[in-house]
Amino acid sequence: MGVPTLQDVTNQLQAVSGVEQIDPDVPILTIDDLDSLDLMEWLYSFQEEYPEIPADESLFEEIDETVTLRSIYERVIATVPS
Repeated sequence: MGVPTLQDVTNQLQAVSGVEQIDPDVPILTIDDLDSLDLMEWLYSFQEEYPEIPADESLFEEIDETVTLRSIYERVIATVPS
């Protein structure tokens, strides 16, 4: 099973959102031109590419001004079966 790196996830989100550069340590809500539809599109593409990693819409239930792509990535990777 392949586990994506943080850079893989960042690149994937950039590709689906059209945002040229995403810093994984910047709060998601402050990234210009990134919206909830982009996040859902990224999630669906992630699920297709990594079906063995449990990731669903619950990742975005409690997004506030402190949530970064890195924190989402860490939650996703924590669910990877060993």
